[in-house]
Amino acid sequence: MIRMFDEEKIESIKEEKETPTPPVQETNPIAEPPQLEMEGDTTDDPEKKGKAKKAKPKKEKPTLAVRPPLFGKYEITGITMKDKGLERYMNMILITIPHSSGRYGNTQFGKSKMCIIERLINGMMRTEKYTGKKSKSYKVVSQAFELVNQRTKQNPVQVFIDALQNAAPREEITRLKFGGISVPKAVDVSPSRRLDLALRHICTGSLSSSYRNKKSIQECLANELILASKGDMNSFSISKKEEMERVASSAR
Repeated sequence: MIRMFDEEKIESIKEEKETPTPPVQETNPIAEPPQLEMEGDTTDDPEKKGKAKKAKPKKEKPTLAVRPPLFGKYEITGITMKDKGLERYMNMILITIPHSSGRYGNTQFGKSKMCIIERLINGMMRTEKYTGKKSKSYKVVSQAFELVNQRTKQNPVQVFIDALQNAAPREEITRLKFGGISVPKAVDVSPSRRLDLALRHICTGSLSSSYRNKKSIQECLANELILASKGDMNSFSISKKEEMERVASSAR
């Protein structure tokens, strides 16, 4: 009996050795498991389905090139400013017609939000010929810009910005009272007032030069802008700036 049991055991061992073992697949424990692409929300819980957020499409921001140029002719995107102090108060909004309907009139520092071209148009309404007539002043500025473009072969907006930078004074005087005596004292000018004075002098100089003159107001404004952009002393705004700074230097 013992021999028969041994023979059966030996035969079973031989059969186990003869049968081929299936190959074992090697697994990488570091590799991430494959992720199946799921379409929609496959959660069974109805509360989770309601809370699932859908991806919103991104809105495209409007580009500056889409906006129309000034007066339908002149671009404002490539304008350079050398005076960094005035850059904050020179608002170069891309608009075709510079007219804000007085929306910044009763707000503090609202003029810094207004287009600088519109401030020039408003500054031209000074005498009895242009008071309250903005459409007439608008035509004067647009025709003056055409003359500047024909004479200088440059963007008239850049010429106007250069004229403002050159005509803005940096010093002026104020009066200090000691008892019954007033003493002049030189003070620095804020950037907002510098821009106001430059616009005022350019407008008053062009209007005064057109009085009893064969030249039209458009030609006088174009001449004032060209001379001021070059820093010429024949310009009314440049001469006023030099006079204010000369008086301030003597009162230091």
